[in-house]
Amino acid sequence: MDWLEKSISRQRDYIEGFLRQPLSQLAGICAENWFDRYQLDLALKNFLQQKTDHRCRLLYAIDKDGRQYSSNISDERIDDTVIDWDLSNRPYLIGAKTSRAEPFLLSVVYVDKQTRKPCITSIHSVRIGDEVSGYIAADFGLKDLPLKNVDEDQLPAWRQIKGDPAIRSMLFQQTRIHSAMDEHVDEVLNVIESLITEQGIFHAKLHFSSSRATLWSYNDPYRYRRHVLDEIINPEVCLVYAKTTYPENAAIHASMAPRVLQVFKALREADENIYLRAASLNIMNGLVGLNFSCDG
Repeated sequence: MDWLEKSISRQRDYIEGFLRQPLSQLAGICAENWFDRYQLDLALKNFLQQKTDHRCRLLYAIDKDGRQYSSNISDERIDDTVIDWDLSNRPYLIGAKTSRAEPFLLSVVYVDKQTRKPCITSIHSVRIGDEVSGYIAADFGLKDLPLKNVDEDQLPAWRQIKGDPAIRSMLFQQTRIHSAMDEHVDEVLNVIESLITEQGIFHAKLHFSSSRATLWSYNDPYRYRRHVLDEIINPEVCLVYAKTTYPENAAIHASMAPRVLQVFKALREADENIYLRAASLNIMNGLVGLNFSCDG
């Protein structure tokens, strides 16, 4: 299981942890009112109004055959026009029927057709005696759930991404053309090194083929600045960025930055067909990005 799957699994476990008990409680209330649709709608409405910590977008009941059994209950209205709609093909309902031993089920995330936003549905079986009489379904917008932060330290150490196949097919019919940045590469790398180690730049991307650099500052991380070659080979560009102590929480030591930059140069000059077009270094998460002539 890769990082993304593990992160999704942990997030789902977290959501299930605070939805399971309230849905179980609601299923018990609905079982007591199951054969009186008016009281069932009222029970759903009262429950929705009480639960203000995790904002549910829609509550409704489904019978054991997969047909809508109650009205749609939302903050705005009670909609009884949907009663008897066939919901049997909904993925979450199919899953609930195939895992009868598990009363609670959490759907995959899907894009709601009405809001066009990511949503998730939790479903709980309603038992009367020993029989499953139906299900309670609760729809949530992801923005309304208190999702936990993902552990960035678990990001994969290496990932290869294939680019445009049209570019890959022409790889050996093209050769590297020396750019203006290639002619001044040592000057560029010296300035970038200073900006990273002394001027608070935590993420730098060098576009060797188009002779420009894009920089993100530790003191202003939400906005980036783009510099053309004439600016980035001029040491006075360092005056634009305040002198900043190298961040203690950086993933890599300051002494590693110049070594990485020198490898960028080596990869740029290593081959005339397969060569580095752009490269980035982020000292905070310790990631290097490399974009080659094959567009990979």
